[in-house]
Amino acid sequence: MPETTAPATELTSQYVAQVTNDLERNAKEQERISAEIASLQEQLAAVQHDHTVLVNVQQALGITKASAQPAAEAESAAVPSPRQKAGAARGGKQKARKSVAAPHKAAPKKPVAKSADAAKTAQPTLVELIRRHLLELKEPRSAAEISAALGQAHPERQIAAKVVRVTLEGLVAKSQAERTKQGRSVFYTAPAPKSAAAPEAEAQPAQADH
Repeated sequence: MPETTAPATELTSQYVAQVTNDLERNAKEQERISAEIASLQEQLAAVQHDHTVLVNVQQALGITKASAQPAAEAESAAVPSPRQKAGAARGGKQKARKSVAAPHKAAPKKPVAKSADAAKTAQPTLVELIRRHLLELKEPRSAAEISAALGQAHPERQIAAKVVRVTLEGLVAKSQAERTKQGRSVFYTAPAPKSAAAPEAEAQPAQADH
């Protein structure tokens, strides 16, 4: 009898130990799941609270009524009736005709640019301004005095004294201006007018020879 009872006691103790371990694991799993359930319930309660607040704000602002109308209008605009399609097609043709005729209206703007260019080219050159100024002078003037006078008469044009001096020397070389020196200073005047008697005097000997 003692031999038969000993194995049974060992098996019982093994089952008891295994069951005890399983019970501990089960208890720990229940605690873990219960903690997750509690956390999820807290999250759900917070989300439900936010939902309630948002619904109250939506009702207070009247967004439910306003949002329904644009949705209906969007649906009606998305599905046009056959009459609307025909009208849109006619309108598209009319717009196409108007767009074709549009370039003809913009054509008159071109002469304005041409007239502006003509106004720029009509301005006298610096050579012409200097020649006119020399003709108006009664006494010889230096290049600095001439440039100063032209700068006052034409403030919109940046006239430099060096450019005026070079232009005056060019006119002197072409016999369109005369240069005189007084000490170290150089003065310029318009060329003296040629007398009409000189050509007649030259013409008389020619006639006498014939």
